[in-house]
Amino acid sequence: MRLGYALVVFLILGCASESQPKPNGYLRLEYPIPTYVPFTSLTNFSMEYNSLSEVKVRNQAIPKIVYPEMKATLYLNYATVNNNLDSLLNDAYKLPYKHISKAESIPEKIFINERNKVYGTLFSVVGNAASQHQFFLTDSTDHFLVGSLYFYARPNFDSIYPAAVYLEKDIVHLMETLKWK
Repeated sequence: MRLGYALVVFLILGCASESQPKPNGYLRLEYPIPTYVPFTSLTNFSMEYNSLSEVKVRNQAIPKIVYPEMKATLYLNYATVNNNLDSLLNDAYKLPYKHISKAESIPEKIFINERNKVYGTLFSVVGNAASQHQFFLTDSTDHFLVGSLYFYARPNFDSIYPAAVYLEKDIVHLMETLKWK
């Protein structure tokens, strides 16, 4: 009988698994290769946008590009240049720097398309800021377009970084395909 008790105690204690720490898990987000479609119904400019997004025209034919799967929106604002280019440029440069308290850095990428007379700058806000990308485009005489990307989530740069990189490519494509009318 003692042998039976000893065997039962041995089996109960001997079968306990040793607890080991779990390996680090990393979130793997994969986004599909974008396909771009033209958007030409605006009176002041045309562009191409990602077919995974939706263009919603707001008041007075100003579009916003909504990414429902990523919970993000690229807001666009158009202004006509009427001897106020300095003021428009000043405002466009101030906008990304409103996030300086949360940003680690704000690198700028200059954009020049001589053929279509489109010039501008793309600002990438690195850090836990409300807007990860902002840009402006102009022809310096008649047209001025400003864009800001916002996520509908608490700003956590590590979490939204993959989506921000993916959407940066969409913004660059928009900038490259924009044409003034």
